[in-house]
Amino acid sequence: MNFGSDNQAGVSAPILAAITEACASGVASSYGNDVWCQRAEQQLADWFGQPVRAFFLTTGTAANCLSLSALAQPWQAVICHAQAHLATDESSAPEFFTGGARLLPVPTASGKLLAEDLERTLAHLPSAPPHTLSAAAVSITQSAENGLVYSVDEVSALSTLAHQHGLHLHMDGARLANAIAALGCSPARITAQAGVDVLSLGASKSGALNAEAVVFFNLELARHFEHRVKRAGHMASKSRLLGAQFCAWLQNDHGVAMAAHANAIAQQLAQVLQGHPSIRLAWPVQASQVFAVMPAALLAQLNEAGVQCYDWYPSSLAPGFELHEGELPVRFVASWASTAADVQAVAALLQR
Repeated sequence: MNFGSDNQAGVSAPILAAITEACASGVASSYGNDVWCQRAEQQLADWFGQPVRAFFLTTGTAANCLSLSALAQPWQAVICHAQAHLATDESSAPEFFTGGARLLPVPTASGKLLAEDLERTLAHLPSAPPHTLSAAAVSITQSAENGLVYSVDEVSALSTLAHQHGLHLHMDGARLANAIAALGCSPARITAQAGVDVLSLGASKSGALNAEAVVFFNLELARHFEHRVKRAGHMASKSRLLGAQFCAWLQNDHGVAMAAHANAIAQQLAQVLQGHPSIRLAWPVQASQVFAVMPAALLAQLNEAGVQCYDWYPSSLAPGFELHEGELPVRFVASWASTAADVQAVAALLQR
């Protein structure tokens, strides 16, 4: 009954087979020049319906923060949501990789960073260069840290406003596959066609071993990016292990199919949790994450019985959502490896 994180799930059989085949293929070029990385970049171009530049990495933190380094100078700022992974869970890596660019976290009632939030933020930024920060980029997470999914219209409106102000739009797509499955749209529709300039695309949370990619739709921004990757120590020598994973992940939309399964399990789990008189859902369940509020004692009982899930930040709740005495927020994450039997086991525990 592991609903701790989709990072904890193993590797899907097709991806593991691709890794094995790549490892057993003798000599191959290194540092991203192998046939697997070249094939994966072309598959990404086909997936998104336009030419792209893709760089394959092993961690989401590196993918996010190196992306930002291509968008913001050290004296500039990146606007993001107050609960963005960049702001809460990546230590000071954004500042480290950008050489000092500052994050400007924006709290919102909706749980997402929308165009009206960006407009309000920009209107209140002081402008007295060189003494004050100037914004260079906007970063959003799809699906968001609270499990919500940005619609195509929301991303398009945000990118239009950002571009009007000379800002670039970055998308943290660690769970982009879950959002694509939830929206039922093409990958291009929610990214490149919606105005995203740079995407951090994660496969690790949806069946891969360690496979992340920085995908540039604005090709000009990719100039010299390989130097940023090398300088940061993230240029893998046996890069075929990354390219091979993406080849399998993209083949027949394997990654999106696994994400759709995770979303379906999350919906089943949400129904079970809602049926308990002491549990409330904190946010609508739109992808693979379920955020609930429950008594701390109940969480302890679930953990003791073998349910892996974690208490979460009280600040992640929507404004006005009140915690009663003894309650705390709890995050459940469904993965490609989660099963209906896992949900039924949780249901049986709650009934007892």
